[in-house]
Amino acid sequence: MPLKIPAFLGYLLRRKRRARRDHQVASELVWDSLELPTGLELEWLGTSGFRLRYEEATILIDPYISRVPLRSVALRRPIAPDAARIASLGLEADAILIGHAHFDHVMDAPVIAADTGAKVYGSQSCAHLMSLYGRRELAEVVTPYQKYEVGPFTFSFVPSVHSKLVLGLRVLYGGELTCEHLDELTAPAYRCGDVFAIHIEVAGKTFYHQGSADLIEDAVRPEYKGVDYFLAGIAGRGYTPRYLPRVLAAIDPRVIIPNHFDNFFLPLEAPLTMSFNVNLAAFPEEVSAVSNDFEIAVPRRVSGTPALSASEEAQGTSS
Repeated sequence: MPLKIPAFLGYLLRRKRRARRDHQVASELVWDSLELPTGLELEWLGTSGFRLRYEEATILIDPYISRVPLRSVALRRPIAPDAARIASLGLEADAILIGHAHFDHVMDAPVIAADTGAKVYGSQSCAHLMSLYGRRELAEVVTPYQKYEVGPFTFSFVPSVHSKLVLGLRVLYGGELTCEHLDELTAPAYRCGDVFAIHIEVAGKTFYHQGSADLIEDAVRPEYKGVDYFLAGIAGRGYTPRYLPRVLAAIDPRVIIPNHFDNFFLPLEAPLTMSFNVNLAAFPEEVSAVSNDFEIAVPRRVSGTPALSASEEAQGTSS
């Protein structure tokens, strides 16, 4: 795939205008009118995180509340869950489903699991992380396509791959998570591990969560086609050849719910800003180029803790 240097430079020149257009499109497509069965709740937790609740049972998908500052990631400092921020949302969970083991998907799972007793379903890398926290008994290394049941929810894991974010050539932080000590867990140490899409059935509806914008077409079985709601992580889609035509043909969703477009280096209580060069504004046109039959609903993001004072925010971003 050709390098995206010209497109990257063009983005830098038009960054402010792009941001305004991204926010305009997000407001035009906000999901206030999304119809769900009575009693079924769907909430976006930011990044590719979601909360699904039905009949007093709750599952979380890729919950990431801590939102580590970019400076800590860039300087390769050890990073850890922010227990106070996680607690501020009062999250309940009966199961936690993890698509891959990058820090912005898996980092908070051990703390939430310890607080709630929820089992964490994911890869061997995910289970290794749980072991580092002394919670291996709460980790389930999933078997692809096996159906798991938690309360009214039935879910299964579909083999997938991560988009190649390093100029379209390789996966950022690929390989397995192998750290032996918590203080070694820098952002690069949260290796991707095995990657899964997640199919969920509840209340007569189906959801398909794809946390990274690539897929293995042959791995998507026919029974996953025709889902009601596609929870589509859209960051990095520009580095995956023909991503939308391929994934939309494979699962043929009724409603597409884009996510993973927010700047996850800023706290949840900060105003929503867009992730670097995500180009949410172009997403509806890209979908329409495949078909006009798909509805797109942009989620409202859950609010975080009350805004910090200026001095507290300065301390947080410099940590």
